[in-house]
Amino acid sequence: MSMEAKRLEALDSYRILDTAPHPSFDSVTRAAQTAFDAPIALISLLDSYRQWFKSRIGLDLRETPRHYSFCAHAVGLQDVFVVEDAHSDSRFRDNPLVVEEPHIRFYAGAPIIDSEGFALGTLCVIDHKARQFDARERRLLGEFAECAMTAITLHSQSLLLLRADRLIKRYAGRELMT
Repeated sequence: MSMEAKRLEALDSYRILDTAPHPSFDSVTRAAQTAFDAPIALISLLDSYRQWFKSRIGLDLRETPRHYSFCAHAVGLQDVFVVEDAHSDSRFRDNPLVVEEPHIRFYAGAPIIDSEGFALGTLCVIDHKARQFDARERRLLGEFAECAMTAITLHSQSLLLLRADRLIKRYAGRELMT
């Protein structure tokens, strides 16, 4: 099995894709938006064909095609990925997300890495103007990404607990009937 197939399997195991917004995720993106004074902050998860936003501040889109994704680059590197000026970067200057809405000019994304080392997506901040991003900011963004991973883990564990509770109640109901 390829590393990408394993990464996608890990992402699926968290049962997070296409779930409703939740305050625990929005608080992380809102904190990142505030800390970096950025108009857009996202928790972006990458499946095989799209980037889906679990939390989004300052952006109306729920998802975009993966091949437009800046986040796919950060996931591949497993390190903070920064594009200080997308207009002057040959990888992105013709990207629809740069030349059209939301007019991305600056991007910084930290991979959200699970305990097995798989990057599920990114926590990213985006601006409409070119910016620089220093080592301290990179570390801080990485810490926000760790908070996002904690929220994903808690989401997954709560689903497991709910399932266990249902099974226990079903089993206990059978015991009471006999």
